[in-house]
Amino acid sequence: MQFSTKTTALSNTPTSCLILGVYLNGNMPEETAAVDKASGKAISKLLKAGDISGKAMQAVLMQNVAGIKAKRVLLLGCGKKSDFSLKKFTEILRLSVMQLNRYSLEDAVLGLATLPMDKASMERKANQVAKVFTHAEYRYKETVSKAKPAQIIKRLAVACSTSERSQTKKGLDAGAAVGIGMNTARNLGNLPANICTPTYLGDHALALAKKNKLLKTKVLSEAQMKRLGMHSLLSVGHGSDQPSVLIVMEYKGSSANTKPNVIVGKGITFDTGGISLKPGSAMDEMKYDMCGAASVMGTMHALCELKPKINVVAIIASAENMPSGRATKPGDVVTSMSGQTIEVLNTDAEGRLVLCDALTYAKRFNPKTVVDIATLTGACVATFGNVVTGLLSNDDELADKLYQCGMDSLDPAWRLPLWDEYQKLIDSNFADIANIGGPRAGTITAGCFLARFTKEYKWAHLDIAGTAWNSGQQKGATGRPVPLLMEYLLNA
Repeated sequence: MQFSTKTTALSNTPTSCLILGVYLNGNMPEETAAVDKASGKAISKLLKAGDISGKAMQAVLMQNVAGIKAKRVLLLGCGKKSDFSLKKFTEILRLSVMQLNRYSLEDAVLGLATLPMDKASMERKANQVAKVFTHAEYRYKETVSKAKPAQIIKRLAVACSTSERSQTKKGLDAGAAVGIGMNTARNLGNLPANICTPTYLGDHALALAKKNKLLKTKVLSEAQMKRLGMHSLLSVGHGSDQPSVLIVMEYKGSSANTKPNVIVGKGITFDTGGISLKPGSAMDEMKYDMCGAASVMGTMHALCELKPKINVVAIIASAENMPSGRATKPGDVVTSMSGQTIEVLNTDAEGRLVLCDALTYAKRFNPKTVVDIATLTGACVATFGNVVTGLLSNDDELADKLYQCGMDSLDPAWRLPLWDEYQKLIDSNFADIANIGGPRAGTITAGCFLARFTKEYKWAHLDIAGTAWNSGQQKGATGRPVPLLMEYLLNA
């Protein structure tokens, strides 16, 4: 997808399609009114005829409009002017992609980004434009004989003033990078577990580094992890024929003495629950239990596209959780890299077992902050559904920053308490800590578990169990929280 800016008057802009908006009751934004005037009131006549009222998500295509150079005008309803927001703008952008593809149009000029909304800057609006259009390009191809038709629209110019051209381009570049990262995360998540194994994830990370000079990657084997004392992580993969791996990716865009922000992803490429076997219903969706790793990989891909002058380290702890004669059993005790012992009361609470060793490993990078991302708890889905990511942190400033970045990027997260009162729920009679805390406060006790391994740095946990993928007929990975992570890393 090619993005550009356009500063000429819209009525004098040649394009296959000019995309304009109209508010409820026929109120026209300045840009639409100018085109209407140049066209001899063609849009006013359409409104008067009742073909469009301006109600949100309406769409009308006008052909061969006199007085302007565009071959077509796509008129989109924006609803009430006072209610027009960045979120509604995003919904209308998705509608515009559908309409452009419907009419097989390869290029267009967008005249909507200059509309006022939520005091959003032109850079923010342009970022959202590129993100939405790039996100819409994704098609799953790997295991189908005939993929869905490719997106038709190939080139989009965003109308802006001359003074806004620089920030518009900056927003487009960042949004396109985020969209590419989301699509990487989506594709990794959507791959079946017989293809996307821990080894596959490691190979994907190495291939990305081979193409990008700012990225250095290594993949630690089970033998190397054993020497490091990562027996908690290794215990998860004991029942599988697939070897576990620890993937370490270092993006170096700044000086060596600049502290990196570290992101850690849970990469359980398939989760049967192990000996604590899950119910069979919808178990196929447990291929998505590596979406934390996928979002981390997508974020690193986005960084490689954008090339910001920052340092970021990504750590992915990947294993397959299977039942077998070698599998970890409920009641087994394992020793983590930190030296803390863990009683494994439930082998289906395996994400925290791989993450704790990865979080201990993160200390060696002297991090500015550490954020882990994981499809960790069903309790988070019960609390937030598929709308909001769960957020827990040992640092108020970091938590507030992530919350705001989520709101700004339209990839929201909501903080839950990480109070000492919850810590007693994961005490064990036979080890330093138990890996579950009972039926109540499941998301919080999972966070309490991880917090015991993150006392030496500023840390936050993002539980994406509800937001990483959609179920049902629209089943598929979402690419979240790549937008939140990129927003945070670029502004940390």
